[in-house]
Amino acid sequence: MKDKVGIYYYPFPDNKRVRMYVREKNGEIEFRMRNEDDPGIWNDHGWVPYSAIQQARVLYGQRGQFDPQRAYDLGIAQVLIRDGG
Repeated sequence: MKDKVGIYYYPFPDNKRVRMYVREKNGEIEFRMRNEDDPGIWNDHGWVPYSAIQQARVLYGQRGQFDPQRAYDLGIAQVLIRDGG
């Protein structure tokens, strides 16, 4: 999907108030979350390269909590970018 901000998908399909925006920069996919209920997420956090998400996955995996790979879906991002949203 695409809007005036950019290409996005819903990382939590049951919650349409949260969008994950994606782009490609310097050959790497980047992600940026927008939550209508928490504008600070967009304002306080910039674009996150997928390599950083992979590193975070290792840390979170040890704690057994939030799995970044669930929200930051590389496959979906690649298809959306390739197809233009």
